[in-house]
Amino acid sequence: MQKRTGFGTGLAGGDLLLAPMVVWLRLPALMGEARHPDHWPRESFRAVAEKAAAATEGLVAAQISMAVSAASFWPELLSGQVPSIWNGVALQRSLDAALRPASRRVRANYRRLSAKASG
Repeated sequence: MQKRTGFGTGLAGGDLLLAPMVVWLRLPALMGEARHPDHWPRESFRAVAEKAAAATEGLVAAQISMAVSAASFWPELLSGQVPSIWNGVALQRSLDAALRPASRRVRANYRRLSAKASG
């Protein structure tokens, strides 16, 4: 596993800065759906479904990361290292794992919606 140091070194949460732009790019589709209440609101359902899926994936990934850190407690302690549960590294890994699915989806939505808007 590579060591990350400093700001802006590829943490998963960095892509979440694109979220306001994704909302802005989604506004025309949402306004079109609002004007036609009998029309199937495809973009709205897609947005909600993606967020629910990303939240679920993030929760599972965070729990798996914490379980792995807990399982490595004794091997780390017996090898003379400070266990990752004690020094906060486990929490940082867990947070990164939790944000990764949402980050991927925001990046993909930005690419998809910006291609639609420009083309």
